[in-house]
Amino acid sequence: MAELYKNYINGKWVEGRSKKTFENRNPANRRDLIGLFPASGPEDVGEAVGAAKKAFAKWRLVPAPKRGEILYRAGELLRQRKEEIARVMTREMGKILKETRGDVQEGIDTAYYAAGEGRRLFGETTPSELPDKFAMSVRVPIGVCGLITPWNFPMAIPTWKLFPALLCGDTVVLKPAEDTPHTA
Repeated sequence: MAELYKNYINGKWVEGRSKKTFENRNPANRRDLIGLFPASGPEDVGEAVGAAKKAFAKWRLVPAPKRGEILYRAGELLRQRKEEIARVMTREMGKILKETRGDVQEGIDTAYYAAGEGRRLFGETTPSELPDKFAMSVRVPIGVCGLITPWNFPMAIPTWKLFPALLCGDTVVLKPAEDTPHTA
């Protein structure tokens, strides 16, 4: 029997509300069933967005350097599991291992880069033409980000979006491509 995967919402693995699923098969060996994945719908999205909104209230208050430390640890976890993740990606999408290892490395590099930005979320001051006017910008979190990503780089592209959003204090709902749900 194929493994039944779930959605990750609010820190828990939960079944899709509709209970409908779709198969994910190895493109190089169509007999190799990777698993059954939830065919998520509007109710699942609503639940995920609601959880992300609730988490945003606290996450936005975590200082950016601390958020950077968390992303650094995420990069370390990806580095430790690089080979395992690359093999999962190859099985799921058919790219050769050299390419999937590169995709995972891109995620690792993005995590480290975003982590460093936690100490550089600078604002700016702008000179004014008026003597009693002071102009400045401050970077602040904006809220929940919805990320819809393609199948061809299932690690690199999501991390390009996910890690900067998290570093800036935003929360995220990720909708991966249906061709690569296992990698997500």
